[in-house]
Amino acid sequence: VNDNPSQYKITLSGTLKSPKLNFDPPFLIMMPVPLGVETEADINIIPQDYLRQSQIHVELPQIELEDGDRICPFSVQFPGGQDVVLSSDGKNNQLSCHISFRSSKPVSVLGNMCFIDEEEN
Repeated sequence: VNDNPSQYKITLSGTLKSPKLNFDPPFLIMMPVPLGVETEADINIIPQDYLRQSQIHVELPQIELEDGDRICPFSVQFPGGQDVVLSSDGKNNQLSCHISFRSSKPVSVLGNMCFIDEEEN
């Protein structure tokens, strides 16, 4: 600085956290219903450590029936949108998710819904 040939060394360190999603409730049990009747539930998705906007997508399980047919009796909607947004205080806003189930054939399911972002986290 000011034509002084002294050397300056700066050391930087940091920690990068991987983005993740938490769920409230952490698991979901849907009530048994008669054939063709819809059952539904709402969950909150709580994004953490997202540094930029991202969009959440869902992979729904397909079920193979006794006759070999495959169905996807689940549907998912995001009433407030699917975008993970960073708020002005640096936190990620939570997302509301509406899950419904309807089947015209008898089925019992224990499975996973995979919620992923644009970078497949």
